[in-house]
Amino acid sequence: MIKTENLSKTFWDRKRGEIQAVLPTDLEISKGEIFGLLGPNGAGKTTFLRMLATVLTPTAGTAFINDYELKAQSDEIKKSIGFLSGNTKLYGRLSPRELLQYFGELYEIPLQQVKQRSEEIFELLDMHEFVDQRIEKLSTGQTQKTSIARCILHDPPVFILDEPTLGLDVLTSRTIIHFIRSSAQAGKTILFSTHYMQEAEYLCHRIGLLHRGKILDIDTFAGFKEKTNLENLSEIFLHYIASQKEDGDEA
Repeated sequence: MIKTENLSKTFWDRKRGEIQAVLPTDLEISKGEIFGLLGPNGAGKTTFLRMLATVLTPTAGTAFINDYELKAQSDEIKKSIGFLSGNTKLYGRLSPRELLQYFGELYEIPLQQVKQRSEEIFELLDMHEFVDQRIEKLSTGQTQKTSIARCILHDPPVFILDEPTLGLDVLTSRTIIHFIRSSAQAGKTILFSTHYMQEAEYLCHRIGLLHRGKILDIDTFAGFKEKTNLENLSEIFLHYIASQKEDGDEA
């Protein structure tokens, strides 16, 4: 469902010069798979996801999502994905229910279908107690649920989620984690970024370790443990970073 071929992004900064935010990356993610992109702030996670969501234009390489090519068929890709970004702004004067009706019109979904789909989402994300309140009055967790509701309204086959549980309380995080797992069981393909190690351990079929724009390795959690003889992702990630530094010193 998702395939990248030498996908990369370089920025130019007047003071720092060329910044390689994402180094050439080849990646394949299958239907129904939860793939976690794990790395610290500044590793390139958001840049990578924004390229796949057609928000940023790659410097080089390409990608295919739902068999559509990133550059030539960007409109089809937009219809095929639900993209959650930390910078997504919602209309504060609308309620979650009104927001979904508004986006339903943008997607050209019949009103009755929007209403039915909205009720399914409200149940899925446990939103009923606040669906008719103004978004500007909602808590961080309620706002995040509304953002997710917006991006899955059109029932796309692929979800691209940038730090979906960042800054949320335990109960809200649990609801979103349950949503991700149940979506994968329903056949959705999910690519999400996080720096929460336990979240990646629990959720992901496979994990990509990203550091300074480079995917250091991709494997299952069990596979990483076998390779490193370490028991948790924090230790595993630090092991890979240390190995990178040693390789650099030797070079």
